[in-house]
Amino acid sequence: MTDAALQSTFARTGEPSAATAPTRLPRQRLQPIRALRAFGRLMKDKEDTQQVFEIMQAMNGNSTLRGYRRLTSTVEGGRLAYRRLELNDRLNDPAYLDSFAPGTVGAAYRAFMRAENLSAEGLAEESRKAARRTGGGIDLEHPVAWYGRRIRDTHDIWHILTGYGRDALGELCLVAFSYAQTRSLGWAVIAVGGALRARREEGGKAAVRAVREAYRRGKTAAWLPGEDFEALLQLPLEVARARLNLQTPPAAYLAVPAQRRDGAIGRRIAA
Repeated sequence: MTDAALQSTFARTGEPSAATAPTRLPRQRLQPIRALRAFGRLMKDKEDTQQVFEIMQAMNGNSTLRGYRRLTSTVEGGRLAYRRLELNDRLNDPAYLDSFAPGTVGAAYRAFMRAENLSAEGLAEESRKAARRTGGGIDLEHPVAWYGRRIRDTHDIWHILTGYGRDALGELCLVAFSYAQTRSLGWAVIAVGGALRARREEGGKAAVRAVREAYRRGKTAAWLPGEDFEALLQLPLEVARARLNLQTPPAAYLAVPAQRRDGAIGRRIAA
């Protein structure tokens, strides 16, 4: 549902229009054909982040709504939902990033983003491009849309917490981890499809082991969408990982030589 569709149900005074009934949130239909086409484009260029959002929009179903309900089922999660902090605003503030003490999650995130020449806003804009083509409501003023933005905006923090790099295999592992955490079929499409592509290549079995390990880690870790990320960013990295049951390094991923994570295996995952 677009912002315009929602706004059309209100008069200029902000009161519901007498002429129209309130617009209900639409049921999110699964669109496997759209997802498969986007997956094919993603396999040609792993840096085409927009295709990830295409897949997620096509296959999310009601996973975002279910996640929001889970968040608000606890007092702590309800507090986060009540505040509705837009993490993208915080994470794009250089002064905020510079405030983190050495050794903290925030400091590791800052170093990661600057080394990779990334920004939270860059990721947000890719999601908006995908939404604009389909009329999606990623920027909708609605709590469920806010929860979806929260998952999007913490993606690179999850990289830091899990220990997966931005190489092709690291991204694939984080996708499998994310599926275990969110149960969104969009992540499953990317994880399974990427693993099957990798398996056909020399050394591919090691990549598949890493993806399976990532899924298992996602199941045993604390539920990251329910974390207070403002507080988490202030913690020493190893303290945060221990609290989230992520203190054990991803052995299968690390067993793949770094030059192969984006080398022979990596190219074929993304090509």
